[in-house]
Parts: sequence; structure tokens; C-alpha cells
Amino acid sequence: MLGSAPPTSAPATPARGARGGYRRPGTRAQLPPSYYEALEPLLGTVKKPAQYVGGEHNQQEADWTAADSRWLLCYPDTYEVGQPNQGIQILYEVLNRRPATLAERLYAPWVDLEERMRERDIPAFSLEGHRPAWAFDVIGVTLPHELGHTNLLNLLDLGRIPIHAAERTEEDPIVLVGGHAAYNPEPLAPFIDAAVMGDGEEVALEVDDVVAAHKREREAGGDVDRHTLLRRLAQVEGVYIPSFYAPRYTDDGRLKATVPIEAGVPPRVPKRTVQDLEQWPFPQKQIVPMTETVHERFSVEIFRGCTRGCRFCQAGMITRPVRERKPETIQRLVEEGVKDTGFGEVGLLSLSSADHSGIGKVARDLADEYEGTVTSLSLPSTRVDAFNVTLSNELSRNGRRTGLTFAPEAGSDRMRAVINKMVSEQDLLRTTEVAFSEGWRHVKLYFMIGLPTEREEDVLAIAELGIKTYELARKHGKGNKVTISVGGFVPKPHTPFQWAAQDSPEEIKRKLALIRQTIKDHRGLKLRTNDPEEGVIEGLLARGDRRVAPAVERAWRLGARFDGWHEMPTLDTWRRALAETGVDLDWFSHRERDEREALPWDHLDSGLEKDWLWEDWQDALSEKELDDCRWSPCYDCGVCPGLSIQHDTGYDGGMQLPVVPSGLGGNEQLPVTPERYASGA
Repeated sequence: MLGSAPPTSAPATPARGARGGYRRPGTRAQLPPSYYEALEPLLGTVKKPAQYVGGEHNQQEADWTAADSRWLLCYPDTYEVGQPNQGIQILYEVLNRRPATLAERLYAPWVDLEERMRERDIPAFSLEGHRPAWAFDVIGVTLPHELGHTNLLNLLDLGRIPIHAAERTEEDPIVLVGGHAAYNPEPLAPFIDAAVMGDGEEVALEVDDVVAAHKREREAGGDVDRHTLLRRLAQVEGVYIPSFYAPRYTDDGRLKATVPIEAGVPPRVPKRTVQDLEQWPFPQKQIVPMTETVHERFSVEIFRGCTRGCRFCQAGMITRPVRERKPETIQRLVEEGVKDTGFGEVGLLSLSSADHSGIGKVARDLADEYEGTVTSLSLPSTRVDAFNVTLSNELSRNGRRTGLTFAPEAGSDRMRAVINKMVSEQDLLRTTEVAFSEGWRHVKLYFMIGLPTEREEDVLAIAELGIKTYELARKHGKGNKVTISVGGFVPKPHTPFQWAAQDSPEEIKRKLALIRQTIKDHRGLKLRTNDPEEGVIEGLLARGDRRVAPAVERAWRLGARFDGWHEMPTLDTWRRALAETGVDLDWFSHRERDEREALPWDHLDSGLEKDWLWEDWQDALSEKELDDCRWSPCYDCGVCPGLSIQHDTGYDGGMQLPVVPSGLGGNEQLPVTPERYASGA
């Protein structure tokens, strides 16, 4: 346990009087109180107090009274987890570049400080000015995963904001969520005002325009209210207002549809996609943390999106198409960022960084720039079949060859065909041998169990592949290490596996026991696992509908916080909440859905056609693989024509790769490869 236990139940939201008479009449509000003086005496009594102080390099503080709109960008986890988040950093810089817009940040306080804050009536506060959450116009929450839902409710309550959207008035902020978990916001529908799917750069500015204009109209005496503001936000492309929609159910309890109940709102809300990343070269002034965080490096997103088509991977599906940054832009951002921040590591970020069509040039040029310095390069996400000796040498030219991470995801070739992870056992063994022969000391392999159609031999194949990799490691040095990390599969929305049944925790534990038994005589081979119980709640919240919302609230009121932390085992709390609210875990998580059943996110358009996802689900059951559509004929998933966008390479001034429909003779053409495209062939 990292701190004292959370309260057994959450206090009710304080009355308006608790705000000390502060009001937001319009664009030029009075300055709300800073809570730093109240906070300072508590810092010596809690763990990691530096995370609450602020004052970081590149932190921005604008004049509160000069701002037309004020955003509080929230990450529903601790500072050490949330501070490196690229989404928060990008929006922070994009919004603060506007002269009349102010953006500050909020991270979840750990339970020791929360307890003291509640005792002393200190609300959740911004890191920059220590201003109370209730004083802002927009609470913008990044939801990277579903296990932050109870933290979101806790932050709202701690910030003296009614947790139910229906209870908020003109004096309350708009609560807006985004991030991957916002692709199914239905379990949070009663608690949020709006949700946005997709890229945030453009839509955040459009929302900001609406909020600022609404405040000016109010200040001028216009007859507008909160409902008016929500109606205006609903007209911004990509903004979903849950209160303007309602679910309809069949007699047997299945979801029939989620339909508009407010005139003038779209029946389906599309995701937002930034086509040209060259227009959004952020962050340029990355914030340097005041204390230890999970990632301490200067990070540059080298491309966005993925078309590998891994059927389990929500991130790869919902971020299509691929949009690359030019190598020269990456180089400039890195050079300026390292000089500004002083970080000793540069992370080249994407879903699969070695897939950038110019990764060889990017790595070579950066290695040339920093050879002989203390600055090292890393690719936090690397596919087995995209890694090679040349890339290995460029990444480690400064002599730092500590560890590499690869994700085969499944142990057998059959299982990898099911999930469309087109990496063979031969690929993996060849790549790891290259790594160890080139001086790398540690390889981590990530796997999942509980995948659709999985058999016992597929589970045992994980252990066997780990043993073979470990034998290669020992061949090149007795000190070399191999770690296999195994987690339970959680089906996610907007993927071909959205219809699949999720394994129970008991079944996941049984499969983990098989792996442990198989590797027990290989003491140098390390096994790391997640708690199978955590996947229960993640799966429920990932695919639940609005009927799950009462369980979210009840779990929070019973004390659930930090549901993804091992130090906070909240499963018993959740089980009690499910029992008290009548939410059936088997119904939402452990049954397979059929083609005719409506899904809670059907009215939210990620660009992927539901019919195409179903076809790909059937291909998975038939163990049929599909090539990467960026370099092969189009499979007509719906994204590019539906959103009027295309794959975008970082070469030739941002030239877009052509979409070649497979039905127009595309299968007879030579596949487009990164090498052929860059050479003009």
C-alpha cells in the first residue's frame, strides 16, 4: 500500500456555498482562490509531495482574468503516470498558444493526500495555479483506458462539481472526455457532458471557440443557458452529447439502438482525424517533470495510426489511417526538444515505430547527431519483423544496449493467424538472435491469453517460445535475460473481436498455471503477469452500455479508486457494487454477441464499417490473414473514403499513398512497399 486507505464512501458534493461566493458571470470573472497555502503544510505528510507543487520547466501560467475561456486538462491517474502523456502535453500547448485561452492541468492525488484534502475541505486543484476545478469552464479528461472511470468520478466530486451531468448548472464546467476509452463512453453517460473520439488538436480549438462565444453572449445579457451551450457543442463535428441520445432495448434485454432525442443532432457522431501532422508539430515545449515519472524522456510522435490490422488492437483500428511526419520535421523537433529539456533519452513514438517509411533515415540522422553524447534513442514500440541489424546499430550507437521489447502476442503460428499478427516463430527467433548477437542484454516478450479460438496447445506454445528465446539469450552471454509478460485478453469496441466472449478470471489463472509449470525448470526465464481480476472490470467498462453506469457510481461510493493499481485491490468492492446494482457480468463480458445485436457504440463512427469488422471476425475464426493495407490493395474497411482521408507518408512533401481497391484489379498489382514508394518505383 502506498498510502492510507481511501474513504469507505465518497462525501456528497458540497453545496454552492462551499465555493466561497465565487461566480463566473462571463468572460472576465474574478480570480478564484489559490489553495497552495492550504496545501503546503500537508506536503510533508504525504508520499511524493513534489507531484503537487508545479513549477516545472515549460509549465505555462496565463493571466486568469484576461482569459475568455479556461480549460483544466485532467488525467485520471497520478502525476507519475499522467505527466508524460502526449495527448495532455499537445493540447496544453495548442490551447495555451491562444492569447485569450488558459489551460492548466490536474492529476489524481494519491489516497493519502485525498484523505487530508477532504478533511480540510480542499478541492481538487490545478497544478499551475492551484485553482479549484470548479472554477474552470471546461474539464477536459483524457481516458487512456477504462480503469480510470472511478477516478474520473472522484476528481469531479473532489473538485466540487456535481458528478451527474443533469445536476450541473451554468456555474459548472463542461465535462468533456476523449482518448481511447471514449470510443465507448456509455458507462459514463450520466456523468459527462460531452465526448470526443479521435484526434484532439482541431476539435479542441473548435470547442474553445463555442465556449468563449457562449460566455460573451451571456456577459452581454443574452438569453442562453447550459442546454444552449450543449446544443452548440453538438454542432461541432465529432462532439457527442450523451444526454441528447437514449438507448432502446428489446424485450429480452438486448440493446436495440441508441437514438437521438434532441432535434438537429446527427444519428451517428464521427471521429475527428488530423490529416496532416506537419501542421501540428507539438509538443514543442515538452514539460519536464519535477519528480520521477514512468517515462523520463523527450518524446516525438513520428507517425499516427496503424494498418497492420491486428484484430485485438483497438488502438490500431481506431487511429487509421497512417499519417507520418517527415524525417526532417522529426529531426528538428528532437534537436530543439533535447536542447530545451536536457533529457538524456529520445523516444520515437507511434504504435509501431519501425514501420515509419523513413525509419532508417530518421534513426541514422539522429544517431549521427548524438554520437558521442549522453543522448540515447529508443523505439518504445517495435514489431519483430520490422527490427533489423542496421536499426539495432543505429539505436545503440552510443553504447546503451540494455533492453528491447517485442510483442508476438500469441505463442503459436495458428493463433497469430487468428489475431492477424503476421509474425512467425522463425521471425521472432531470428530477430532475438540478431539482438543478442549485437550486444543487447535483455529481451521482453509480450503475450496474451484468452484470445478467441485459443486451445491449450496455443497457451503452452507461449512457454515453449519463451524457452527457445532464452536458450538463444544464453548462447550469446550468460548474463542475458528474457522476460515473458502474459496478460488476459480484453475485447474492445471498434475491433473485429468486439463480438467475442471474454475468458473468466478463473480460466485465465488456469492458463497461467500451465505456463508456469512448463517454464519452472528454466530459472533465468522470468514470467510477469497481470492480475486476471483487473481484466474483469476493464472488460465490463469497455463493452458495457448505460446500464453499467450505476455500478460505476456505486463502486466509487464504496471506495473504488485506482482500479488498475496492484496497491488498490478493488475487485471485492466492484463485485459488491455489481450485486447491489444488478449488473450481470456474464451478460456484458462472458458471452459471445451475434451479428444482429446492436452494440453500445454503434452510433459512434470510428470510420470502420461494421459489416467489414464482422467479415474480419469471420476471417479470424477461419484463421485467414490480411496484409498491411498501406502497402497492399485496399480492403474497404471504410475509413479512407468514409472520412475523406488517406494514408500519408512522410516523403515528397507529405504525398498521400493511393488507395487501391482490391475489387479493381488491385490484387494483380505489385504491392507498394516503403522502399518502392520512396524510390518512386
